[in-house]
Amino acid sequence: MNVPAPAGIATLVAYVATIPAANLAVTHFGAVPVGFGYAAPAGVYMVGLALVLRDLARESAGRGAVLAAIAVGTILSYFLADPALAGASAAAFAVAETMDFVVYEPLRKRGLLIAMLASNAVGLLADSLLFLKLAFGSFKYLPGQILGKAWMTFAAIAVLALLRRRKQASANA
Repeated sequence: MNVPAPAGIATLVAYVATIPAANLAVTHFGAVPVGFGYAAPAGVYMVGLALVLRDLARESAGRGAVLAAIAVGTILSYFLADPALAGASAAAFAVAETMDFVVYEPLRKRGLLIAMLASNAVGLLADSLLFLKLAFGSFKYLPGQILGKAWMTFAAIAVLALLRRRKQASANA
């Protein structure tokens, strides 16, 4: 068995930590503004970050470690969510993260940023649709859910692109 390097372990821990953070945010803050007059359950930013961290964990820790983290995250999501949201949270997490993984895997050879954009788009839609339907029986927050998660994806990709440019510049110097 290959043990992930410290960076891979740190990324996996951060990824799994987004789950209780998202559930706590929803429980304690309810709906929050996400821009353009839209609102979403407060966990939206942590879920958007989870999608990005899942992709980064795949690169740094490997496929098996990420699949194990998805399983752990699903269990944590169920047990750490407010009882009224537990099933919705666990189901949305499991389905969305798995769909993100399935889209990401074949695209990663085309480049990290392309794979992240495509897989996160699929993951955030799946998570938003499933969670809102199961938790609230409504798609009232759908535009806000999509927007909030998209903000996190775009912010992470911008940071990664900047880091990549900086690394290339120092390698060429």
